[in-house]
Amino acid sequence: MTKHPSNWSRRHWLLSAGAWASLCAAPSWAAKPELRIGNTNPYSGPAAAWSSAGKAMAAYFQLLNDQGGIDGHPIRFITLDDAYSPAKTIEATRRLVERDQVQLMFGSLGTVTNLAVQQYLNDRGVPQLFVQSGASRWNNPSQFPWTMGWSPSYFNEGKIYAQAILASPDAHARIAVLYQNDDFGRDYLKGLLAGLGERRNQVVVQAAYEVTDATVDAQLISMKAAGAQVLVNFAAPKFAAQSLRRLAELGWKPTHYLNVTANSIKAVLQVAGLEHAQGVISAAYYKDPSDPRWQNTPELKAYLAFMAKYLPQANVNDVFYVAGYSNAQTLEQVLRQAKGDFSRANLLKQARQLRQVRLPMLLPGVVLNTSETDHAPLEAMQLQRFQGERWELFGPVIGQ
Repeated sequence: MTKHPSNWSRRHWLLSAGAWASLCAAPSWAAKPELRIGNTNPYSGPAAAWSSAGKAMAAYFQLLNDQGGIDGHPIRFITLDDAYSPAKTIEATRRLVERDQVQLMFGSLGTVTNLAVQQYLNDRGVPQLFVQSGASRWNNPSQFPWTMGWSPSYFNEGKIYAQAILASPDAHARIAVLYQNDDFGRDYLKGLLAGLGERRNQVVVQAAYEVTDATVDAQLISMKAAGAQVLVNFAAPKFAAQSLRRLAELGWKPTHYLNVTANSIKAVLQVAGLEHAQGVISAAYYKDPSDPRWQNTPELKAYLAFMAKYLPQANVNDVFYVAGYSNAQTLEQVLRQAKGDFSRANLLKQARQLRQVRLPMLLPGVVLNTSETDHAPLEAMQLQRFQGERWELFGPVIGQ
C-alpha cells in the first residue's frame, strides 16, 4: 500500500511565444539538485479538451515542492503545447531533452504524438514514462524498453465493449463503428473485432475520420442508412460531442458505446447537451467526482481540497483532471522508490517495480502493476451508463 500526501500543490504557468509551458520552478529553499521532468500536451488544437491532465500534473508537482520536494530534491516540471501535432511534438521533445536536459519525459498525451518521438527517446535512453494514451504499442519492452504506458489499453477496452454487446439483448444486432484514422482509433477497432470473434461479421459499417476533418456527419448518416442498431464510438472528444448532437438530429437511437477518452461530462457531454447522452455506455478506471457514492470519502475530499486550493477556476467534475492527478501520483511513487538516484536507468528500473499500487482516485479493485516484461500499469475497468447528470457504474471490475 502506498502512502499519499494529504495536501496538494500550487501552480505556476508560463505562456511564451505561443507555446504553453508549465514549470514548477525550484523553490528558494532548495539545497539539492533539481529533477527536471518534461511533458508535451495539447493545450490548443483539436484535442485541447484533454489538456486538463497536464494542468493537474503541473499543480501536483508544485504540491510536492511545497512539501519539500522528493527527498529534498525540487521538481521542475516543464510542459509544452504541441497542439496534438506530431511535428510540434518532435520539436518540443527535442527542446526538452537537448536544451532543457530533462531526466525523463512523463505523461505526454496522445497516440500519434508520442509515436512520433518514441524511437528518438529510446535511441537516447530517455525514459518515456506513463504515456497518456492507451495504445498497445507502449507495452513492448523488448523493442522499446524506455517506453511505458499508463492508461488501460484501447485494445482491451475495445474487447470489453465487445463482451458487453455479446452479453446484452444486442448480441445479434448490426454494429457500426466510428474511429479516428490513426493508431489511436485502429487499436480500439482491433480490440472490438477481437472481442467479437466469430460475430465480427455483425459489424456492418467501419467508418474512419481524419483528425483534421470538420465533421463526422457523413459517417453517421451512412451508419443509420446501413440499419445499425449499435454504435461503438471510438472518437476523440470534439467528434464525440458532434456525434451525440448529430444522432439526435438524425432521430437515430442506437445503443451507444463511447470510449473512455471521450466520456468527460464537462468536455464532451455538456458540450453536446446532456439530454443527448442519456443511456450512453462507457467504461471507467478512476472515480468520477460527481458520483454521489464517493462524496463522503477521504479520497474525494482530498481531491476537492486540492482543486479548490490550487486549481480554483477549474471544473472539479472534469475527469481529465483526475487522470492527470492520478498519473502524477504514479510518478511520485517511482521517484520515492528511487531514493534520490534519479539516473535514467534507475527511474526505468523503479517504474518496472510497481506492485499492487493503489491510488486514491482509482476505482476500488483497480491497481497498478508493472515488471520488466509488462509495461502496462493499468489493465482493469468497469462499465458505466450515463443517467440524468452523471455516470452510474454497473457490473464487476473487468480485466485486473
